[in-house]
Amino acid sequence: MFLETLGSALIGLLLGWAAFHRLAHRLPARLLVQSTGVAGALFGAFLTHSALGSGSPVPALLGAVVVSAASLSLLVRPAGGLRRRSAPA
Repeated sequence: MFLETLGSALIGLLLGWAAFHRLAHRLPARLLVQSTGVAGALFGAFLTHSALGSGSPVPALLGAVVVSAASLSLLVRPAGGLRRRSAPA
C-alpha cells in the first residue's frame, strides 16, 4: 500500500510537470498544477484500490494516471483567451 501511494504521488508530480512544461501558457500557477496532479493521482489510486482490492498495484497506478490526467485537464484554459459575445437578438 505504501508503494502504491508513493508511486501514485510520483506519477502525479510527473504528469503535473509534463502538463505545465507542455501547456504553460494555458495553465494557472505551477504550484496549483503540481498539487492538482498529485491530489488527482492519490484519489485515483485510492478509488481503484477500493474498487478492485489489493491484488496488484498496477491497476491502482493506472487509476492514478487516469484521474490525475482528468483533473489536470480541468485546469486548461481556452487558447484564444476569453471572448465575450453578445446574445442574439
